Amino acid sequence: HNLETVPSNYLTVRPGARYFHSIRLLQRVKELDPSIFTKSGIMVGLGEERNEVLQLMDDLRSANVDFMTIGQYLQPSKKHHPVIRFITPDEFKSYETIGKTKGFLLVASSPLTRSSHHAGEDFARLRAAREAQLEKAG
Repeated sequence: HNLETVPSNYLTVRPGARYFHSIRLLQRVKELDPSIFTKSGIMVGLGEERNEVLQLMDDLRSANVDFMTIGQYLQPSKKHHPVIRFITPDEFKSYETIGKTKGFLLVASSPLTRSSHHAGEDFARLRAAREAQLEKAG
């Protein structure tokens, strides 16, 4: 379930959607079955601040989300929200590194990352990361 953007952008980017309802949905899935891999994705470049992205990561981790994708927003048409800023590859790498230190099993973060891109490959990597985590704990 993708959050798509930070809470401050919801009224303009995701009218009708509710950020904390989405967080609660992800949390509830994990409560119902802790073995299910949960994932969320966002697009950056919509005017969000770095600290908002880091807080969003914390919100996802508080819901025990396993996997996060972060990609560059690209305006599909003139009717859609404009790109406010293009995020640098170094910033994407930084988000990936920070996400891993926050406890995500997998973070896919690059300008061209899309939510379902490489889904099968990512699932295999998630499974391996979870097994490694369980071995460490056991």
